[in-house]
Amino acid sequence: MEAVKVVGGGIAGLALAACLDPGRFRVTVHERLAEPPSVETSLAMWPEAQRALDEVGILPAVRAAGSDFGGMALRDGSGNVVLTARPSRVLGVSRADLLRLLDAAVPASVVRAYGTVASPPGPGLVVGADGVHSIVRRSVWGERSGARLTPYLALRGIIDDAVPPGVGGEYWGRGQLFGIAPASRGRTYWYASYRSDLGPGGIDVGEALALTRGRFSGGAAEIGRVLAAAVPGETLAQRVWTVPFPGSYRRDSAVLVGDAAHGMAPNLGRGACEALIDAATLAGLLNSRPLPEALRLYNRRRLLRSQSLRVASSGMARLALAERGQPLRDGLLRLAHRPGGAGAVER
Repeated sequence: MEAVKVVGGGIAGLALAACLDPGRFRVTVHERLAEPPSVETSLAMWPEAQRALDEVGILPAVRAAGSDFGGMALRDGSGNVVLTARPSRVLGVSRADLLRLLDAAVPASVVRAYGTVASPPGPGLVVGADGVHSIVRRSVWGERSGARLTPYLALRGIIDDAVPPGVGGEYWGRGQLFGIAPASRGRTYWYASYRSDLGPGGIDVGEALALTRGRFSGGAAEIGRVLAAAVPGETLAQRVWTVPFPGSYRRDSAVLVGDAAHGMAPNLGRGACEALIDAATLAGLLNSRPLPEALRLYNRRRLLRSQSLRVASSGMARLALAERGQPLRDGLLRLAHRPGGAGAVER
């Protein structure tokens, strides 16, 4: 049997471990923490990611745990609709539920190793599924592949109230955005982003929440309602990091998946989706092809697609968080929303 060492027990690592053929591979998952994240967030599962979940074998369970995103809107900072969208077949699911279901899908034959990984474990194929700050990427691809800090702070959280009709979507103000979306079990998922000097590490969530309430005061009433209900224990506050282009997702006996390969700004909502697609693609090739061919085909199939989304997400972040160009941006978006424009978007 061939040894596969998966560094990282998040979405990409668990999905890969769940899909690899236990009759062919001796799989070990190395994870720093034995417990799931304590703060819930919500993820949008686009159709391609749902197909990957089907390959893992958990799509029905994810659908049962999740909720339909339904109609969404792009609004200005005061809440006025600028564009509307009707996402087709987009499923929302909490990260905690997704990780729980992925973890349950991992075969009992997979070895779990908990603790900090200081260098890529060998021998065998090493899979870097260890996120934006991947030790596998930095060890094998070099320190120049290290994560890049953006100027943006991102907050995410869940409140117990449901999203009222007609308020869901993203609110784009001057240099700041706020998102409101339905979450599982009738709750609301919210997120906010803007430029900040907080961090990058050790951010006090209470301080970040207070700063955010101040930043968005005087804007849409629904934003104020959500932030009034937000509490530090149900909120994450992190600086946004991205990953530079690594040139290739395979090198020597190592391969990258998920955020370790293409960590991107969160503005397209595709990070978790692409991690699942990476894992399903790599597992399918490893299960059916010789190792060198499988890695070559994985790189060919995933590099251009995921890197184009990484670049697009950075562009979307700059557009959504525009400061000096905000009036021009909003004017162009309103023009697109006029009758005969592109205001109603079907995805």
